[in-house]
Amino acid sequence: MNDRFLMITPADGKDVLKCLSAPARISMLELLHARGPLNVNDIADILQLPQSTTSTHINQLEEAGLVRTEVQKARKGSQKICHVVHDEIILTFARPRKTADEAIEVSMPVGLYSGFDVAAPCGMCSHDGIIGYLDSPDTFLTPDRMKAGLLWFTRGYVDYQFPNNARIKGAEVKELELLLELSSEVPGTSDNWPSDITLSLNGKAIATWTSPGDFGDRRGKYTPDWWKLRGSQYGVLKSFRVTAGGTFIDGVRVSDTTLDDLDLVEHRSIRLRIEVPETAAHPGGINIFGRGFGNYDSDIVLRLKT
Repeated sequence: MNDRFLMITPADGKDVLKCLSAPARISMLELLHARGPLNVNDIADILQLPQSTTSTHINQLEEAGLVRTEVQKARKGSQKICHVVHDEIILTFARPRKTADEAIEVSMPVGLYSGFDVAAPCGMCSHDGIIGYLDSPDTFLTPDRMKAGLLWFTRGYVDYQFPNNARIKGAEVKELELLLELSSEVPGTSDNWPSDITLSLNGKAIATWTSPGDFGDRRGKYTPDWWKLRGSQYGVLKSFRVTAGGTFIDGVRVSDTTLDDLDLVEHRSIRLRIEVPETAAHPGGINIFGRGFGNYDSDIVLRLKT
């Protein structure tokens, strides 16, 4: 399975940057992304390059960790099959992030909710197919929900229960962050379909974000091909952050709710509710995207910075 992302800095990525400086090697990576694994002769023929030149470039890509090769039997002798390793290469100039022991992170699959009360239209599916019956809230009871990579409903809520690992560790939480991919829900799709989505922690509403729409103009990066294009394809990756100074959405302060209001020291778990309430000014439903769907291939992430 390919490593999707490679993040490098100018300090540790010199070999990669040098390798990417040749247009021919860039063309080879683009070709392998578009066509899938190819042997060296095929690459040379398609790009109209000498076989010896192609072999040299492939060796350099392999040394830089951008391509992996395997030898397979051919009609005459053997052939070297080339596979691309990374989907994205990111050059960052940012300072190093805090070390792992300063943050406690838990990823929660979207189907691993601990409670729900939802109204149709609603449903869920895994990367492989639809789970249960569409537009039946009772489907949310099925054990197969554990496989869900996308779930949606018009009104109501789903609850998730995260372990309070900071309490177990005896560490003071300085910041709590939730990361999740969300959109509105409408039959079909519509870029202009606002929906008020409220998040609560330990019974305390922390913030409401108004999703602008339900996006289906193009296929989500990780959305499977079988999922109809006119259905919800991807959402917006949102950061909800609670600190001693209030609650922030994508870095913008939106409420006065602080860490003290969540009573983290008193609770063995951290209970998250994602809701489209009956009282919402824009009750436009919700899609929650997890692994295998949308643009980010990520579960719901809870990050506690200590």
